[in-house]
Amino acid sequence: EVQLVESGGGLVQAGGSLRLSCVVSGFTSNDYAIGWFRQAPGKEREGVSCISRTDGALWVGDSVKDRFTISRDNAQNTMYLYMNNLKPDDTAVYYCAAETSLYEPQRVSEFHYWGQGTQVTVSS
Repeated sequence: EVQLVESGGGLVQAGGSLRLSCVVSGFTSNDYAIGWFRQAPGKEREGVSCISRTDGALWVGDSVKDRFTISRDNAQNTMYLYMNNLKPDDTAVYYCAAETSLYEPQRVSEFHYWGQGTQVTVSS
């Protein structure tokens, strides 16, 4: 059974930083794409950043460019989201996701495996 477990969320002041982690288990290899998404109250889930299956190509959402960085540690089966210069608009539940059937998924509908989410709240 594939499982994704996020951690690292919390309350932070505007301008602060957080690191989210997501431990992935249940896959037989590291051949899967990964992504981070977020959902604010009353809004649809949106993509934050993704890494493709094959060449590690990155996709980063416009709203977080130059502030957020995605990475993965295959030896630890863990993906990370480093968030700097946080803004109140970044407040949301953050989800990690994984996908094995597509090479460069970026949309919510393209990811099959999801974590339970971790709350990030940025105060002004």
